[in-house]
Amino acid sequence: MKQFIYTSVLALSSALLFGYTVLDKKEDKKNKSYWPNGARLVISGSMQFETGGQPEGADSPFSGNPLPKGQPDLPADSWFRYGATEGVYRMLDLFDKYNVKITSHMVGEAVLKYPEVAKEIAKRGHEVAGHGIAWSDQWKLSYQDELKFVQDGDKAIESVTGVKPIGYNCNWLRRSPNTLKVLQESGYEYHIDDVSRDEPFITHVRGKDFIVVPYTLRNNDIVNIEGKHWTPQQHLAQLKADFDVLYEEGKDARRMMSFSLHDRIGGSPAMVKIMGEFFEYVQSHEGVVFMRKDEIANMIKNDPSTLVDDSEERYNN
Repeated sequence: MKQFIYTSVLALSSALLFGYTVLDKKEDKKNKSYWPNGARLVISGSMQFETGGQPEGADSPFSGNPLPKGQPDLPADSWFRYGATEGVYRMLDLFDKYNVKITSHMVGEAVLKYPEVAKEIAKRGHEVAGHGIAWSDQWKLSYQDELKFVQDGDKAIESVTGVKPIGYNCNWLRRSPNTLKVLQESGYEYHIDDVSRDEPFITHVRGKDFIVVPYTLRNNDIVNIEGKHWTPQQHLAQLKADFDVLYEEGKDARRMMSFSLHDRIGGSPAMVKIMGEFFEYVQSHEGVVFMRKDEIANMIKNDPSTLVDDSEERYNN
């Protein structure tokens, strides 16, 4: 009992220090938590803000039949623009309704083109995170060019929102062997371009801790809705099935569920409808906590229970 009281006080002290919510816990096995905040399952959401940063010929419903190089693709541009005019605001209202806070990875050029959108995301309490200066590949850049690509994006975001990002997402997750070193040099604390685990973990970059908060492909609107041409109801079924398994596993292990929405896809009326149904479903279960990725990284970075995985050690020295 003394150990339980000590552990509870320690968890509460950590919560006050790092600013996350501690759920009530009992000593019995049934309510054991593997998270410092007492959660049974942590859910981490992403909203990618990319519209305005896309290159010519970027993936869209029109890109399968490309126009001649240099010819403006006006319908495709309007499809991307939907994210800034409708999609982001509709999702922000949804998140407000269900008191869900997410992480928004922002392309620098999108932020500069639509500063009012970036400011509104930050104003509503969501994490502002890095996504490079443009929606383009960085895996093929030299170290110095990649450093500039990342830091130019940071400067754009900070100039508009006043926030220096600490979390990063590459275009289509495609990192170079230098990316984590570039991020570390740029002041980042975590990245999401890894799908190897269903929980956050620590890796080492140049001998120092660097946090990985895994992303998702299976619960991703651009993969399922645009890529596989699923209906929103099929996407909802996937989300619920994923949740059910991870929630069950959460009795015996640290489990995190991720989902991803993109400005021009996740913000459609039908997608917002099914995401509302998903939020209602998971919030009917005890011990479910939605958290921003920076909050997750902050919560687990000094926790001795956090996994350490140096599978990419040869690239990170």
